[in-house]
Amino acid sequence: MIYRLFLFLLFFTLSLFGRYDAAAVKMCPAFDNMKHTKNTGHVVLHPEESYTVLQKHKGQMLLLLKGENPAQRWVDEECFSEESKNTESKKKIAYTKHTKKYENSAKHQDLLLALSWHNAFCETHRSRKECQRSLFSFGKNSYREDRFVLHGLWPQPREKVYCNVAQDLVSLDKHRQWNRLPEPELDAKLKEELSKVMPGVISNLHRHEWIKHGTCYGSGAQNYFEKAVRLTEQVNRSKVSQFFLRNMGKSVTLQQVRYQFDSSFGKGAGKRVELRCYNGLISELWLHLGSEGDDLASMLKNGKAIYSRCQRGIVDRAGYGR
Repeated sequence: MIYRLFLFLLFFTLSLFGRYDAAAVKMCPAFDNMKHTKNTGHVVLHPEESYTVLQKHKGQMLLLLKGENPAQRWVDEECFSEESKNTESKKKIAYTKHTKKYENSAKHQDLLLALSWHNAFCETHRSRKECQRSLFSFGKNSYREDRFVLHGLWPQPREKVYCNVAQDLVSLDKHRQWNRLPEPELDAKLKEELSKVMPGVISNLHRHEWIKHGTCYGSGAQNYFEKAVRLTEQVNRSKVSQFFLRNMGKSVTLQQVRYQFDSSFGKGAGKRVELRCYNGLISELWLHLGSEGDDLASMLKNGKAIYSRCQRGIVDRAGYGR
């Protein structure tokens, strides 16, 4: 009994004195668990503020954040690394340098607008941050439950990627280390709008989309994402969105979907729409847009007619299971 008490006191003493304070070098989310699947209260560390470190484990640090619930939070070790701070600065300089190569060189080009039906995406990606219901509060229902969400806007042909991007950034992107990619330079208003139409922002999807596809758009990140957001909103205000809402849980055909596009955006628009399906669910709509026009109707009119391998699929309803 005395031996156990001694071990307890020893462990307590080591734990107590093992604590130390450290200043963060970058803004980082503080998660409830090591898997980074939940962040209650959307807690974020701020650069140059000091935090109590409890322990380190496999590239992560456990912090004590008084006043938060839970108070113990996990963050990446690089949040406190001076080396990480210097690396990020170098990346931003390189990123800005490469931006100048394609900035102000906009050219007309065909585009592919990829829109996800988020219920179907989350059906097969349940652990993704953007699929955690507690992270969203856009009114009575979360945005993803009654809208199409933005996956990406891809200059064509699809092989046209990573335009004038440094190789180290390409490598980070291909290894899905999107949190280490530079943040696209967007104004505050657009950032807010983008986070609503692209829930994947919380997983840094926007950083990936910009580095891989946006750099080939021919203009800066602000113009690229403004275009993508506006086009997505036009679909969500159309009869297409209403049709999907009415038919959640039901099977619909490609012909029915194309008819809705014709009704919303003009005759022939539906021929430019491709259904993407997975395990019987409609996972995405791919809209093949022409190079001319500023609105979705004119861009669809000038797009290429496309064959769709998927001819029918279920419109998944919110929640897991069909």
